[in-house]
Amino acid sequence: MIDLGPHAVFIVSAYAGVTLAIAGLIGWTLFDARRTAKKLADLEARGIRRRSAGPA
Repeated sequence: MIDLGPHAVFIVSAYAGVTLAIAGLIGWTLFDARRTAKKLADLEARGIRRRSAGPA
């Protein structure tokens, strides 16, 4: 194992914190993308279209 010296606890906890933060951001992004896709599908099922879709 690598000798991190007297600051090993700080180094390991910093890496763990960054890893958790990035995992949280990825999870939140995936959750939000699914929620947005579901809202769009619901609106399209009700007949509401996006302006960029052009004429029906």
